[in-house]
Amino acid sequence: MNYTKYPPADDLKTRWVRLQELLSEEGSDACLISSSVNIYYLTGMVFNGFFYLQATGNPIYFVRRPEDLQHPYALSIRKAEDIPDLLLKNNSGVPGSVLLEADQMTYSEHVRLQALFPDAKIGNATPLLRKQRMIKTSWEIEQLKYSGKIHAKVYSGIRDCYHPGMSDVELQSNVERAMRLAGSIGLFRSFGSNMDIYMGSMLAGDNAEVPSPFDFALGGAGIHPSLPIGSNGSVLKEGTSLMVDMAGNYTAYTTDMTRVFSIGKLPAKAYYAHQVSIDMHNRLISETKPGTSCASIYNYTLQMAADAGLSDYFMGTRQQAKFVGHGVGIEINELPVFMGRSVDLLQPGMTFAFEPKFVLPGVGALGIENTYLVTDTGIEKITNFEENILEL
Repeated sequence: MNYTKYPPADDLKTRWVRLQELLSEEGSDACLISSSVNIYYLTGMVFNGFFYLQATGNPIYFVRRPEDLQHPYALSIRKAEDIPDLLLKNNSGVPGSVLLEADQMTYSEHVRLQALFPDAKIGNATPLLRKQRMIKTSWEIEQLKYSGKIHAKVYSGIRDCYHPGMSDVELQSNVERAMRLAGSIGLFRSFGSNMDIYMGSMLAGDNAEVPSPFDFALGGAGIHPSLPIGSNGSVLKEGTSLMVDMAGNYTAYTTDMTRVFSIGKLPAKAYYAHQVSIDMHNRLISETKPGTSCASIYNYTLQMAADAGLSDYFMGTRQQAKFVGHGVGIEINELPVFMGRSVDLLQPGMTFAFEPKFVLPGVGALGIENTYLVTDTGIEKITNFEENILEL
């Protein structure tokens, strides 16, 4: 398994060429990228400034900070308004149409950047980049596999982080420490507004039923109304479950994996529901291949939950999520999304998390989540760790 912090030059070149193809398909002359996520995706680093790419030729890195960044494509700027003159000086010309990341910036920022190209047609680069990032390069896949390997190693030590009588917050802080020591970068990136989270989620007992305003599979009250998600200080008590959904952010590419632990023994229905989730994963592995519809996967999980008599507990109780999976990569919630209205078909190079989960009142959350890679012939699991309920 190859792990390097920086993508090789030919891998970055592949991304630029693909983006140029998408620009040409859109009929756009250039794009100006400003979000940290997409600057990282296109350069292998994060800087304050802009990544500029025309439909042909090499990119330009317009860098505000760090001021001493040395790179063959880097040009220093003090403000965005420096860009048009620098384009002319570099014989790049003024584009007739430019794509900006309209879904990832404020209105005032968009107006300011639009004013740089007063005669140009302005479009939205965000859908193009999200579409492109669905298909990973070989280097990106290696980063995800490395994250998955460390993810499993950290989960194998969760029992050592536990002692009787502790709260979910105490246990989570111990696991977070183990994550950081194992190389977690600490940041859990997600796409969209109002999607705040820290290093992951732990849901103990009935806290798993508490709805959250955030668009994650399950909620939890959190420890403060300013961040209503995840652990809430519940004491881990006999006969309840603990769902662990902590980030696999050991590279810039994050794997997603959920496992369930029990405090003592659980009711028989809990083990039954958990096995139904495992059965859904087994069906996914046996039937999924390039061309499989994301909507069809969502629909058969609903049917399997119904056939098991568990529809009322599937993906929550008081609030039920309307998806069972999502793409993963630099952000935890990339495309595609596995929901009933999805029109996406799986393609080789996609990486996604599949997370059919149940919540039983009085017990807690059950079910597993794994990250998968779509190959030329099927799918490959890249989060390999014990899937049965583990007793603490």
